[in-house]
Amino acid sequence: QVQLVESGGGLVQAGGSLRLSCAASGGTSNWYVMGWFRQAPGKEREFVAAVAWTNRTTPYAGSLKGRFTISRDNARNTVFLQMNSLKPDDTAVYYCAAALSLTPAIITTSRGYDYWGQGTQVTVSS
Repeated sequence: QVQLVESGGGLVQAGGSLRLSCAASGGTSNWYVMGWFRQAPGKEREFVAAVAWTNRTTPYAGSLKGRFTISRDNARNTVFLQMNSLKPDDTAVYYCAAALSLTPAIITTSRGYDYWGQGTQVTVSS
């Protein structure tokens, strides 16, 4: 049974940092793409970033560029999201996702992923 387990969320003041982790277990040991999405209250799920097996990453959304960094440890089937200079607008539930293959046209959408974690809450206070 495939499981993606996120950790590292919490409450932080604006300007602070958090590092999210997501460990994949079960199923294949070769997730081609692993990514992060987020969903704020009352809003649709939003793509944050993704990283391929080769450590090549997708571009970051404009508001995240320079503040968020995605990385992965293939040996541990783990993906990370380093979040710096956090803003109240970053408050959301952050979800990890994994895909067995890469479909460039949908990699920034939910349809591009096969498995999802349950999410970890990130709250940024002003």
